[in-house]
Amino acid sequence: MESKTVRTLKTHVALNVSDVVRSAEFYKKMLGLEPCKVRKGYAKFDVQNPPLNLTLNEASSVQRGALSHLGVQVASTEDVINMRERWRAAGLETYDETHTNCCYAIQDKTWVTDPDGNSWEAFVVLEDNLPESTTCCAGDANATDETMTHIETQTGVKADAQASDSCCVFETKVVDGRAVTECVATCC
Repeated sequence: MESKTVRTLKTHVALNVSDVVRSAEFYKKMLGLEPCKVRKGYAKFDVQNPPLNLTLNEASSVQRGALSHLGVQVASTEDVINMRERWRAAGLETYDETHTNCCYAIQDKTWVTDPDGNSWEAFVVLEDNLPESTTCCAGDANATDETMTHIETQTGVKADAQASDSCCVFETKVVDGRAVTECVATCC
């Protein structure tokens, strides 16, 4: 049987959100465009670059689940920086990771987090297919410092740096007046 070619138009991501109005405001800033459809409890963004059909669906009980993070792979470190500057100009908080060993590849990244805790990265792969014996998640000191600054900004509490955190998806809780941060998922 001959296999027929599938003409793929774009990826579709549907996110459950606790407040569609608040989340739509975040994504307007992050994506730099208005939603193409808005209804009660629903918003749709038709992104051309990268091709993405993103929908926000209001749900009564949104909890972080199995999703680790989302991302957009770009062509260069300059593109990562341009994405970061666009996000910052829109009023979003970002944090960077430079020369991070993640997914057995060296990458430069910038991150934002939506109102429901979904993390998005813009990243470039600088070197790929590192050997399995290579330590994953071994970012440089600047990445760890930026990550800690981001955590402190988000929680208002001084965070303690942990070794080899740079490609982790963090969950931070304030316990007894201290930020307790742990890696809950990695991209590796």
